[in-house]
Amino acid sequence: MRVRNEQELVIALINDDESAFCELYASYKERLIYFAIKFTKSQDFAEDIFHDTFVAVWQNRKFLNPNQSFSSYLHTIMKNRLLNILYSIDKESELKKIIKERAIDSGNDTENTIIDKDLNELLDKAIDNLTPQQKRIFELSRGEMKTHKEIADELNISVYTVQQHISTALKTIRTYLAKYTGTYADIILLLICLNC
Repeated sequence: MRVRNEQELVIALINDDESAFCELYASYKERLIYFAIKFTKSQDFAEDIFHDTFVAVWQNRKFLNPNQSFSSYLHTIMKNRLLNILYSIDKESELKKIIKERAIDSGNDTENTIIDKDLNELLDKAIDNLTPQQKRIFELSRGEMKTHKEIADELNISVYTVQQHISTALKTIRTYLAKYTGTYADIILLLICLNC
């Protein structure tokens, strides 16, 4: 049986040939995992990224161009996934740092009071965008620290309905905060919810 070259494998892959996918997967596995390990310093992490890369290849196979370098295409996907993961790790570290700083008394009570006042005013404006029912449920949940079951019993609605209202309320608040705080909306929402 004749061995297919890479371009033939890509054409076969475009036409849903699983054996071509497996050949390409096996052909690139070792070198792309090695490439990922240089950045992640973890074999398991690198293997996960490689696997995700090939999942993306399979899902987007119909858009492949057999006349372009498949190797370059793979490296681009892998590089983007690595950058996204490294960016997420940086953001997670930043979030942990902010939460830790908020949790520890920094000794600057005046500055903390001003920040808390500004955040609370922003939150109040965001809450004003909620429906009356969402507002009531959000305040019972975050303000009075009631469980979903307690809220459901008090308002004579199902726990599922309470969960839906809280989920929708948080999305509405996040959208409002994003207009004024940009990429830090999620962090601010988390801090506000932790403080409620």
